[in-house]
Amino acid sequence: MTIGMTGRNEAAGARAQYEADGFYLAQWPLFPAELVERAAAGLEAVRAGEYDTGRAPQPSPWKPGDDPNTLCKIEQPQFASRALRDLLRCPALGEMAAALTGARRVQAWWVQGLVKPSLPRGVSGGTNVGWHQDRHYWNIWDEGSELFTAWIALSDVREESGAMRFVPGSHRWGLMPHNDFFAQELAAQREAMRAPNGAEWRETAAVLPPGGVSFHDDFTLHASGPNVSDAPRRSLAVHLRTERSRPVGDARTGLTQFIDDLDLCPVIYGV
Repeated sequence: MTIGMTGRNEAAGARAQYEADGFYLAQWPLFPAELVERAAAGLEAVRAGEYDTGRAPQPSPWKPGDDPNTLCKIEQPQFASRALRDLLRCPALGEMAAALTGARRVQAWWVQGLVKPSLPRGVSGGTNVGWHQDRHYWNIWDEGSELFTAWIALSDVREESGAMRFVPGSHRWGLMPHNDFFAQELAAQREAMRAPNGAEWRETAAVLPPGGVSFHDDFTLHASGPNVSDAPRRSLAVHLRTERSRPVGDARTGLTQFIDDLDLCPVIYGV
């Protein structure tokens, strides 16, 4: 199903839900199955240090050959994989992103490849993702910039797979203390954060099929626990911006250093 097949009423409902909750779950395959399968294989190739474009991804703490029982997080994997570049350019992704935000233009400005290994219950491998808001890490963008993320499932993501969990409405809470992507004690971190007066901390699991996508605002709190399923959890976190965004001082450094290279950071909707 693409946004063009859902009709105007469903598109309007999706946007209203995104604005109310700070996230939206497209719980159907947004991409052709063959494209998702190629992308999953492409991510595994990059994980193994195989780059069919001849270019490596950006440096990151994780390196090929690292402990397979830890979370693999690869920065800009599309630099190294044609299949991942093809996935980013699938029209359905840009159409849905624009429908949710009302944007005229959407660009994929940074991408992260994530592989969460499956571990037996009770075995700790540092695979949790701590409670955080993406905006905590994105100070390179001007205040008020419209930034959000499309999290693409490249495998079947069930609750036991270590699915992402969102806190509905938390995009209206402002920047919270104790943001930490790498935190492992999620309950203690949640207790330290606390919801603002009058707000309720609820959680929604982003259960998705291969090719399903969750979209979330840069202020929406999210985290994920261990993968206790029988298979690795594979995904791409595609960080997006609309025309209502600008780097601080119009800088081209750090996270914004590639935004003028539309081959590596494509405009996926509009011109």
